[in-house]
Amino acid sequence: MAAQLRLKLDNPAPFRREDFIVAVSNADAVRLVDRWPNWPGGALALVGPAGVGKTHLATAWAVKAGARTVTADSGPSDLLALEGAPVLLEDADRPGLDELLFHLINMAARPGGSLLLTARTPPAAWPAALPDLRSRLNALPVAALEEPDDALLTALLQKFFRERNIRPPEDLIPYLVRRIERSARRAQAFVGLLDDTADALRRPISKALARDLLVQAGEDAEDE
Repeated sequence: MAAQLRLKLDNPAPFRREDFIVAVSNADAVRLVDRWPNWPGGALALVGPAGVGKTHLATAWAVKAGARTVTADSGPSDLLALEGAPVLLEDADRPGLDELLFHLINMAARPGGSLLLTARTPPAAWPAALPDLRSRLNALPVAALEEPDDALLTALLQKFFRERNIRPPEDLIPYLVRRIERSARRAQAFVGLLDDTADALRRPISKALARDLLVQAGEDAEDE
């Protein structure tokens, strides 16, 4: 069978706010993030499992707020330069961040300060040896992103196919929604794998090809 011809388009800039799809599973979290700069105490924890869009939403917020991104190795001099500015810290539930988190949360409450923290678990579950930090973490407002529901996963798959200028057969997206891991990251990766494999094997993008790839990955590919 002849290879499918698909126009390769430039990928859009990553993590644009307008590309973040809002659905039931993330709407409450999006509303809380969008309340900035009116966060209680100037800080917010954005939490959820891997692949649900924490980095996308946090990065879009950082662009809007003009926030600076800090890392685990940021020192006292780095923090001094962040006084009165919005700040983003990702993976804030890693161990060993007590001093950094303590200072960032305090700075967020001062004029001009803001702090967005991302993590897979809520702040109450983060390790904290400092008693004063524990009380601050327990008081942080939390915006929780849930795993994509069927509607959001469908919309994500449609978006990723559209970005590659692919019109999938009608039975493909419902099949994938029932089969792939429920995350934006997996959806995007699987669409890319389908596209690349179809080109390499000169096969059409179809449910049959998706089934073959799922079997190769050791995933359940059988119809219900």
